[in-house]
Amino acid sequence: MRVRIRGRVQGVFFRAETRARAESLGLAGWVRNAADGSVEAVFEGEAERVASMVEWCRRGPAGAIVDEVETVREEPVAESGFRVG
Repeated sequence: MRVRIRGRVQGVFFRAETRARAESLGLAGWVRNAADGSVEAVFEGEAERVASMVEWCRRGPAGAIVDEVETVREEPVAESGFRVG
């Protein structure tokens, strides 16, 4: 699942919290800041765990103000581990 999160999402530890949460759920993928001020992420793993991660993205960490979450289903590419870009 590819996710783009818009709002006040940079400078509030969104990427670090996303990585910690994704790792705790056993998900693979990545998260990075985008030039337009949004945060983009890809999550691979069990559908139920990916859905849980997307739900968390709708709230984000303390200090974040999430205005919009856009999701696009993609074919898995066999990501290994979870990294911050």
